[in-house]
Amino acid sequence: MQLTSKQRAHLKSLAANEPALFQLGKSNLTPEICEAVSEAFNNREIVKISILKGASEDPMTMAVALADRTRSTLVQLIGRKIVLYKPFKDNPKIVLPKA
Repeated sequence: MQLTSKQRAHLKSLAANEPALFQLGKSNLTPEICEAVSEAFNNREIVKISILKGASEDPMTMAVALADRTRSTLVQLIGRKIVLYKPFKDNPKIVLPKA
């Protein structure tokens, strides 16, 4: 899913107040973490993840891989914080600005 700059800005503003649900550390992206993030998308449309300093992989590589594995959209990567977005299929709660 491609987001426009206005849509991305809207999602960033919503994610600013959200706490990080997951922390990625030395183990990097394990199948269990990817599955847990996928399950989190059952209850919410925006997921925020923190990457600890002990992680050996590049944060951008981890963010892109996690978005790909969870079939979500990478909204932003600032420092060591990842924000992913995946709308609900039936009834999205977040209304994005028009493209």
